[in-house]
Amino acid sequence: MLIQILLIVSVVVLLFLFLRHHGKSKTAAGVKIGFSVFMLFGVLAVLLPGEVSAIANFLGVGRGTDLLLYGLVVAFGFATINTFLRFKELELRYAKLVRAMAIQNAKAPEDELKPTDTSVV
Repeated sequence: MLIQILLIVSVVVLLFLFLRHHGKSKTAAGVKIGFSVFMLFGVLAVLLPGEVSAIANFLGVGRGTDLLLYGLVVAFGFATINTFLRFKELELRYAKLVRAMAIQNAKAPEDELKPTDTSVV
């Protein structure tokens, strides 16, 4: 019983933090909904493991824990791809910023042929 309470509190805290901190960014609504549904499925798995096993059997999976594991694998894949794409986008932004700063701070080339001393030795 204690583990169920700890797991449910953990899921609620994760869900709250995710929705609170990602609400200010440009996170797609589909990602928020998907994460929320997955977390609610986790709570269902904690409270009603028999029902999750029934859902797993209906879907052709042996046990509810296996179904949850398969869901975690898919969720991890999406998270990995999402992180990779975000880093790629940040890389491109930084490259554009560096180019713009380099152009802005570029000095006109000085004339190399300008004589500095006209006296003959």
